[in-house]
Amino acid sequence: MSPELERFRQTLRSHAERKANAIALWGDQLKLDYATLYAEIVDRQQRLRDEGVSVVALALDNGPEAMLWDLAVLFEGLTCLTLPPFFSPAQRNHCLEQSQAERVIAEPELEAELQSAGYERAGEFWRRTFNGPNRMPEGTAKLTFTSGTTGTPKGVCLSAESIVRVARELDQASKPTNPQHHLALLPLAILLENLGCYAALYAGATLSLPSQKTLGIQGASGVDVPRLLGCLASRAPESLILVPQLLLMLVSAAEQKAFNPQSLRFAAVGGARVSEELLRRAQRIGLPVYEGYGLSECASVVCLNRPEARRPGSVGRPLPHVQIRLADDGEVLIKGSTLLGYLGETPQTDEWWPSGDLGEFDNEGFLYLKGRKKHQFVTSFGRNVNPEWVEAELTQRRDIAQAFVYGEAMPHNHALLWPHRPDCTDEALAAAVAEVNGVLPDYAQVHHWTRLDQPFTPANGLLTANGRLRRDAIVQRYRAQLTESELSEDSAS
Repeated sequence: MSPELERFRQTLRSHAERKANAIALWGDQLKLDYATLYAEIVDRQQRLRDEGVSVVALALDNGPEAMLWDLAVLFEGLTCLTLPPFFSPAQRNHCLEQSQAERVIAEPELEAELQSAGYERAGEFWRRTFNGPNRMPEGTAKLTFTSGTTGTPKGVCLSAESIVRVARELDQASKPTNPQHHLALLPLAILLENLGCYAALYAGATLSLPSQKTLGIQGASGVDVPRLLGCLASRAPESLILVPQLLLMLVSAAEQKAFNPQSLRFAAVGGARVSEELLRRAQRIGLPVYEGYGLSECASVVCLNRPEARRPGSVGRPLPHVQIRLADDGEVLIKGSTLLGYLGETPQTDEWWPSGDLGEFDNEGFLYLKGRKKHQFVTSFGRNVNPEWVEAELTQRRDIAQAFVYGEAMPHNHALLWPHRPDCTDEALAAAVAEVNGVLPDYAQVHHWTRLDQPFTPANGLLTANGRLRRDAIVQRYRAQLTESELSEDSAS
């Protein structure tokens, strides 16, 4: 067992002895104290040992069962594959095949899917035998599949040492505010939330794990807002991990007096760019938001704003376990807690991981991200524009739900827009665009826009399963609209 993992195990054991009756896990109804948590993990370790396998897949909704099995797999030294609920059946099957997961613990509704994939039910496990070479780097404790920009997820292999070190750093980062009740909003299959839950247990806090159904969250982006707000009001968590759209939802609800953020002490936000205007709105209503930055290949979080070190608009300073430097072209390079390798590919040997993100440091060591290197386009005036920056400013206002910005080799940038509500007028969209243009430099402004007749979705091939834009597919589908304004200007001149 690695030193970090042994330290985590001893911490949980200490909680079990010293605060035996304190609530550790709180599901939809079930509550488990720390003594029971530790005993349940040990019991599950033995059940896994009896199976004599090396790769276990979890396809469970958030709840105590998912967390207990996750920890048992971790402490038993096996590989844990977590399957996000928003993956398609084809993607789940790909993950199981690639990982050669010999055991699956799954929700009942996946029965037919697992049977068709060749698994047989045996008590609490689904079993399947695989033949062929192990494609996993030695020491893989967590296998997380990134949905990527294609339909085929890519397996990131991480060591126990890396993931537990990040969890400990997250615990340390939130220590000044001492949150004692963390609620998991995101699926546990999301590495960021998974490690956030470890951090809460490190702290000896209560970990709320309501099911996604109880929270009113469906798939990658569907949210029943009143249900979510009701759950938050009844549980009154002190810490949360948010993606920008969930932050926007909570800020908007708080502005309308439908959500009281008073209990919150630490809300980390990451996963995508956050607009400075949204951070200012959060600050005005008293939401203690700390923006961070991470990637699966570096075991999630590498930078984070903290109570004593905070710069709105930045993603914070690097956490103590990593080093970050910038390449000559501004790409963020990261050393520390990097992946063992991608599943089925040669092991990772380079100390510095090229993130694919562009960034710059201020003179106090805070990192500011400038978007994805590969998404950057160059206007006909030779200016580099990162569309995610502009898209974040557009979608984190009140009227625009989705935005795609394009300007490759064009004198003016064009946006495709989908409103939050069908009754949103074109005038309201125009006003939102004008408001955003007011905070952007000229070369990044949106000079033309088109209202979409349907949203971007995984079903129409314009979003990945976890909600990222499929940029090439969007350009291909809407090329006529994106270039129409430029053609009309050329003909007029």
